[in-house]
Amino acid sequence: MPASSGEWWREGVVYQIYPRSFADTNADGVGDLRGITEHLDHLEWLGVDAIWLTPVTVSPDADWGYDVADYTAVQPVLGTMDELDALLDAAARRELRVLLDIVPNHTSIEHPWFVDARSARDSAHRDWYVWADPKPDGSRPNNWLSSFGGPAWTLDERTGQYYLHNFTPEQPDLNWWSEEVRAEFDRILRFWFDRGVAGFRIDVCHMIVKDRELRDNPPVEPGDPFLVQTHGQRQVYNACRPGVHEVLRRWRAIADSYDPPRVLVGETFLSDVGAIAPFYGRGDQLHLAFDIPVLFAPLEAEPLAAVVRETEAQLPAGAQPCYTAGNHDVDRFPTRWAHDDPDRVRCALLILLTLRGTPFLYYGDELGMPQTDVPRDRILDPVGLRFHPYAGRDGERTPMPWSGDRDAGAGFTAPGIEPWLPFGDVARCNVAEQRGDPGSTLSFTCALLALRRELLDLRSGSYTELAVGDGVWAWQRGDATVVAVNLADRAANVDLDGRCGTVRLSTGVPSRTGERCDGVVALGPWEGVVVGVS
Repeated sequence: MPASSGEWWREGVVYQIYPRSFADTNADGVGDLRGITEHLDHLEWLGVDAIWLTPVTVSPDADWGYDVADYTAVQPVLGTMDELDALLDAAARRELRVLLDIVPNHTSIEHPWFVDARSARDSAHRDWYVWADPKPDGSRPNNWLSSFGGPAWTLDERTGQYYLHNFTPEQPDLNWWSEEVRAEFDRILRFWFDRGVAGFRIDVCHMIVKDRELRDNPPVEPGDPFLVQTHGQRQVYNACRPGVHEVLRRWRAIADSYDPPRVLVGETFLSDVGAIAPFYGRGDQLHLAFDIPVLFAPLEAEPLAAVVRETEAQLPAGAQPCYTAGNHDVDRFPTRWAHDDPDRVRCALLILLTLRGTPFLYYGDELGMPQTDVPRDRILDPVGLRFHPYAGRDGERTPMPWSGDRDAGAGFTAPGIEPWLPFGDVARCNVAEQRGDPGSTLSFTCALLALRRELLDLRSGSYTELAVGDGVWAWQRGDATVVAVNLADRAANVDLDGRCGTVRLSTGVPSRTGERCDGVVALGPWEGVVVGVS
């Protein structure tokens, strides 16, 4: 079992939960910690090794938990500290680790630190945030743009200085050049590690340290990657500054001081694998850094293979790739990648769960849960409110469909209660019906996770790309396992280089498990297989 190792994350699978949307136990329409605890049996049955919870700390919810007002207390609508402790205990009994989200780049505008900081220029917490005088003409200190659109500076009328916010104005950026800020976060990390939290996913960890001189960012240039274009400028001076690696080495030392060591996972929302690789350091910074370029590649053989090829080439020795097909910030992969086609969904899951690295599933991925179309009057996300209908994140955050009966609350909430975000098509996609269907996406995901646990090759074997025809991607894991996926509308044959094999799992319905392959494996359109070779 991969979870028995001190480095469980090297072989394990992590399941991301958006707590507000997982299960509501008190009939207020909002998911809660008790709801997660009550559904741990589902996750144990599914076969994951850990769960990651998006923020459960106190927040006014200007950005739904990512504007933190207290880093060591639980958001009341989600539950209590006792209920979080109960979740940790219940998960531990099932050998499930629990990772939390930590948001070090910024706080809420309502955090007591910022309330004090803006009270006067000589306040105790003034230097905990990034302040700057207006230019002589009264304009903003520099040209930095918020990741959520508009300028990254807001003038504080009371003190006459601008404060920096790389996201909403309700999320002022912390000053990570301050030793007091660093020491306070040391304390916050230890607070949660001491409670038994297995690690953290670190929100926008590449952005926390800013240029001391607050120099202007250069403009985008033709040919810049999509993510750079969406920012509107090259984030040279407000992201990926050298000082961020000092902070991560400090955090890694704290994580490594625990037995077992705690895990640090970075949200490295960057378009270049080469820019992500340094966040591993020399085994002294992040344990895992999300390989974001995979998210923005199409579900096509060569673009995906190229990202993985580059990842394998760029990561330092001993580093582990970290892949996900979706999360709370990106449209759900069954819609974005697979056009809600079950065959394509299963191919995507096969890829995610058989590549070398640590895969993260987002709640509902195991069902092939599609993106929900959220009507304009139900939008809550600040990005959606600003950019509807062109952008928004509510559609990937809607409630988990535990049953197909919408009138009965879809198993998410009580009958007659309106959930905080609208349900999707629960009749078409829900846990109860898929669990009883051996041909469902849920049954396939469970079987794939079981095979991953069975085969050491799939958990820790090396990755070797195989030469195959157009539209097909194939690779060998370890000594005796080949994965081949046909991402095209035509049939294809994959040469096993003269080796014989047995299909261990296929995406097709009915399954081809047990089928013998004599030197060649035949694939139908949008079909993938795992083959044991000899």
